[in-house]
Amino acid sequence: MQSQVEDRKTKVKSILVTLPEPESKKSPYYDLAASMNLKIDFRSFIHVEGVPAKDVRKDKINLPDFTAVILTSKNAADHFFRVCEEMRYEVPADMKYFCISESIALYLQKYIQYRKRKIFFGKQTAKDLADVLKKHSGEKFLYPCSDVAAEATEVFLRNQGIDFTPAVLFRTVVSDLSDLADVFYDIIVFFSPSSVQSLFTNFPDFKQNKTRIAAFGNTTRQAILDAGLILDIPAPTPEAPSMTMAIEQYIKSIK
Repeated sequence: MQSQVEDRKTKVKSILVTLPEPESKKSPYYDLAASMNLKIDFRSFIHVEGVPAKDVRKDKINLPDFTAVILTSKNAADHFFRVCEEMRYEVPADMKYFCISESIALYLQKYIQYRKRKIFFGKQTAKDLADVLKKHSGEKFLYPCSDVAAEATEVFLRNQGIDFTPAVLFRTVVSDLSDLADVFYDIIVFFSPSSVQSLFTNFPDFKQNKTRIAAFGNTTRQAILDAGLILDIPAPTPEAPSMTMAIEQYIKSIK
């Protein structure tokens, strides 16, 4: 496998990142493009669509039953407040918010008066909230999630004995990529198994040929391998904790 990867090392001029274009020009991808004279394009292979409130009701989700919300993404926050609005439910001021990261906690300012609410956050995973969740074990938690919610989070919450109810408020949907049918990139960068699925949904006969594949995260790596593709650039690694660092090191290794 390693020799096969080595044999595929040819000059890189173009990269497709399967994410939305960064909002800030300070993105490390722009720095990478400038420093290595690369053409880097962004295109989300998947997108999120909200589940209508009427469908949420069919799942017997009664918002007044809950005293706390567990938020694992900005999408989860957006669709929690969207559904509340569609159901004409005014979120009580004493609602508690448990966020897996500070950035998600701060994002709540879009919807609530941050300083006047009970908001808790971890470093990056639900496990970071273990202690604070135990201190609030008497709460009834709503866990807004997508139809492809991280099973590990639900397993963790169950193992902690948390009284929580998962609520599918948004779905991950394959984007239409038909305009890319005749476009070639030296590297395609994936960040989720859903994006790998999108590639083959759009292009069932996709052949990797000389295209190098980069993948971030263990589940994405496995999805690449399960699809029968060659994984050229894995991340994170001890030497390259970020995707941009992994790509840069790969390009520099080409002789």
